[in-house]
Amino acid sequence: MLKRLPIIFFLTLYATITFGQINYQTFFDNLGLDGSTTIYDYNNQEWIYTDRQDAKRATLPASTFKIPNSLFAIEYKVVQNEYEIFEWDGEPKKHLGNVVNAWNQDTDLKSAYKHSTIWFYEEVAKQIKRDHYKKTLNKIGYGNGNYDEKGVDFWNYGEFAVTPKNQIEFLIRLHENRLPFSTETVEKVKDLMITETSDSFIYRDKTGWTRKDGTDIGWWVGYVETQDNVYFFATKILKDEKDHNPHFSNGRKEITKNILNEIIESQIK
Repeated sequence: MLKRLPIIFFLTLYATITFGQINYQTFFDNLGLDGSTTIYDYNNQEWIYTDRQDAKRATLPASTFKIPNSLFAIEYKVVQNEYEIFEWDGEPKKHLGNVVNAWNQDTDLKSAYKHSTIWFYEEVAKQIKRDHYKKTLNKIGYGNGNYDEKGVDFWNYGEFAVTPKNQIEFLIRLHENRLPFSTETVEKVKDLMITETSDSFIYRDKTGWTRKDGTDIGWWVGYVETQDNVYFFATKILKDEKDHNPHFSNGRKEITKNILNEIIESQIK
C-alpha cells in the first residue's frame, strides 16, 4: 500500500459547508452537471453518498463493463493473454457519431481496455454465450439480470443496468479476489485497470459513456489505493444528448477527485 494522496494531486475546489456538512453537490453544480458520486471507505467500512437514492438507481454500465468483460476474456481463453492481437476489419469505428482513431487499428486487450475499443469487446462477447454471462453475473450479483438486448453489446444498449452501489460492491469483491475467476485472471485485470500511479497512490478504474432514450450516461468507477486505505468510487452523470456541456467528459474524474480529496483531508485533521 502507498501513502495518502497529496493535496496537490487533486484539482482544488472547496466545498461549501452546510450545517457542518460538506455539500458535495457543489462540485456538480460548478460544472453544470447532474449526477451522483458514491464512495466506500474500505478501512472504516463507511458508505458516503452525494445522493443516496441515485446510488440505487440503475443505468447501462457502458464501458465500465470492460472490467468484468476483461475477466471473461482472459479466464475463458478468448485471448491467450492481454497482448494477443485482434485484426481490425478496416471499417471506420465511431462512438456516438464521432470517429475514434484509436479504434481503427489492430488491437490487443491492453490497448482495447485503455481506449475503450468497443469492437474488440464485441468480438469477445461473440465467443462467450449470453447464458454464460447471465449465469456468472447473476452469481456475483452484478447488474439487474436483464439480457434481452438482441445486439452483441448489451452493456451499451438495451435494458441491462447496474447501480453505482452495485458497481462498488463488485469492485470490492475484485479487490479481495472473491470472484469466480482465477487469481491469475483477476491480477491481470487489476493491472489492466491501472491508469495513474505515483509514490503516493494507485488508481484502478474505468470510464464509460453511452446514450439511451436521448440521455447521455457517463461513468467513472474504480478504486484508489493509498498507504492508509482504499477508497472505492462510482460517479455517474447524466445529460440530454442535445446539451453540449464541455465538462461532461472530464467532469466525471474532476468531481470524483475533489470529493475524495475532501474526504481524505477531513480524516487527517
